[in-house]
Amino acid sequence: MYLSFSLSLQSDDGVTKHVHVSLVKGNPVQYRSCTRSCKLKKTSVYHCHCPPADGKATELREQARKPAAILNTDASGEGIVNEIFMLNKQVKISFWAGLFCLVTNNGLIAQQDSLVLRHRNLNEVEVVEKVRPAVTREGTPVQMLNKSDMLRLGVHELSEAVKRFSGVTIKDYGGIGGLKTVSVRSLGAQHTAISYDGITISDAQSGQVDISRFSLDNVEQVLLSIGQADDIFQTARIYASAGALQIETSHPLFTDKKYTLEGQLKAGSFGYFNPSFRYGQKVGSKVAVTMHGDWLTADGDYPFTLVNGTLREELKRLNSDINSWRGEANVYADLQHAGRLQVKAYYFDSERGLPGSVSLYNPQARERLWDRNFFTQTRYENKIGEYLSVKGLLKFNHAYNRYLDINNKYAGGRQDDRYTQKEYYASGALKYVPADVLSFSFASDFFVNTLDATIPESPYPTRYTSLSVLAAQYQDARITLTGSLLGTYITERVKTGDRPADRKRISPALSGSWRIWEEKNIRVRASFKDIFRVPTFNDLYYLRIGNTGLKPERATQYNVGLTWSGKPFSALDYLRFSADGYYNRVSDKIVVIPSLAFARMMNFGEVSIKGLDLNMEAGMPVSNKLSFQLAGTYTWQKAVDITDPDKKNYKHQIPYTPEHSGTASLTAETPWINVGYMLTAVGNRYALPQNIRENRIDGYIEQGISANRTFKLGKASLRLQGEIINLGDINYEVIKYYPMPGRSFRVSLKINY
Repeated sequence: MYLSFSLSLQSDDGVTKHVHVSLVKGNPVQYRSCTRSCKLKKTSVYHCHCPPADGKATELREQARKPAAILNTDASGEGIVNEIFMLNKQVKISFWAGLFCLVTNNGLIAQQDSLVLRHRNLNEVEVVEKVRPAVTREGTPVQMLNKSDMLRLGVHELSEAVKRFSGVTIKDYGGIGGLKTVSVRSLGAQHTAISYDGITISDAQSGQVDISRFSLDNVEQVLLSIGQADDIFQTARIYASAGALQIETSHPLFTDKKYTLEGQLKAGSFGYFNPSFRYGQKVGSKVAVTMHGDWLTADGDYPFTLVNGTLREELKRLNSDINSWRGEANVYADLQHAGRLQVKAYYFDSERGLPGSVSLYNPQARERLWDRNFFTQTRYENKIGEYLSVKGLLKFNHAYNRYLDINNKYAGGRQDDRYTQKEYYASGALKYVPADVLSFSFASDFFVNTLDATIPESPYPTRYTSLSVLAAQYQDARITLTGSLLGTYITERVKTGDRPADRKRISPALSGSWRIWEEKNIRVRASFKDIFRVPTFNDLYYLRIGNTGLKPERATQYNVGLTWSGKPFSALDYLRFSADGYYNRVSDKIVVIPSLAFARMMNFGEVSIKGLDLNMEAGMPVSNKLSFQLAGTYTWQKAVDITDPDKKNYKHQIPYTPEHSGTASLTAETPWINVGYMLTAVGNRYALPQNIRENRIDGYIEQGISANRTFKLGKASLRLQGEIINLGDINYEVIKYYPMPGRSFRVSLKINY
């Protein structure tokens, strides 16, 4: 006997592919497809027909909202949804499966007139999965890597994944334990929001989030949006940023057993050792629990070449060690008509050396940094009736930081500073969809931030922030129009000293996307966003350089772009391309102004940023046993200081911003081994505002190669991977005087059961 059914898959370009699947017991799944353009409304029941090879028709009954799913089956005929590519977060699929009987003795399928046909109505399958947005139809630039992309590329660290995005600058202070922050289109890390499972990670003290503390082992998707994304059902805090890096963790997927178990071991050069595990347990029919933990240790003593004029010295990077561990627990509850609930608890603990900048004849560094971070968060979502959706989020965050420097320049020979931050956060959102093409949303966030410090004259500030946003969207098959208004109110209290004035502001955002021709997936898009960031606690209160009179730093963003996706040649499986030109203007920039007595934070800066981002990705199947995937990005940025025409750095490129940068990757997949190649190219940059030779940081090209293979071991799978990082053993710096490691090696072993 064999099982057969059909599914209707909708791609990003709106073309529906009808796939007919046949399963013969004991044999691999066989499928074929036919493609036919059809316009699908948002909520309807469709009866689609795709003739199978024998000419018989199989009926698909599908009820979904713009679905596109890949459905696998096992030998028992049980349907298992493996991947979801869709525009909404929840899809319900109902389908009929035909069970055909083999009635001839020679094992061949009988003729149509002698075929006995029976139908079995499978239970409705409700799938709650990650959103994969149609990035080519977005009104603002959106870039994404999912888990399969990261596995194919051999990416193990979040910073490595983010480097694949155009328009992004990663500040890397060197080494395995080096701090890593994200800046989008030269606006600064303080303008980039980092969210973890829908709730923003904050640091009111510095305004920057170190992304090296997040593991990719349990991450399902990494998404970068610039400006305001088309998803209007988000927290107000996401609206309050110039760009957002959204990290979504993996949900458990149970098939023939009620638990999942994953273990991984990574080891490499410079003492790198990183074991991890992930366990999932199904509790009844509505609740699942997952736990993830990992430990990372490395000595980080890598060799580098110190160049000073004609002098060259071979040294080792010292005080670059790290010892960290992190744990995470999640509870997922499917309350059916009462909604969906996720509760998360996260803990991170690390001690690392800060190697500091290198200088000739003085390689020593004794700075140490301790981080302890705990947060717990709850996310609830529900759809009430046909038109209304609600979302509620709660979070508590506790972050402890200790900085120690042993140096004779301090009284007593050491400086030991300790900081404790707390945040209490609540958010609520409503989304109303009165018509298929029209939707509205309202979100309101309220959060409280506190900072305790051991530094002299600490004011112990408390900040109260209220954010509210109203958004509207029109979307049909060819046009998407999105607009929002964000209202901000911030007030602060201090125990000693002066406090800043209250801040009130309205921030608008507009975006639009238009599909020029109905039969071709070519779209033009444009967007505008006016946003600002408030001074951090360090900007306002840190020792004598803090300034409570600082104004918010304002950023205005404009973007015009073109996107296209399709299959122009039979040799390609897909091709996607996007080009975006942009202009950003930063005013009241917060900078440190030196003086004869001491430095002080001031609003003294204006930056003009012009740029171009190009993105391309393609898939090329050569045969049934060989396929290639190619991706590339290019960024041109002219980010210049236009503060004072009389200054020597007027219209000079701002620090750490390359004019040219890009990435390329090529992967080859075969049944025996998968191979990936990655290249990162960064042009010259300058460490200080004045673009002179003494301040220049030379550009570099870094290459890496990886190879992996997965073995089946009964019900378990074993994945082996090897990597060579910095294949050319290039001596380069991301931050001046912070040399990066040369050629290194890494191996990993991963088992799933």
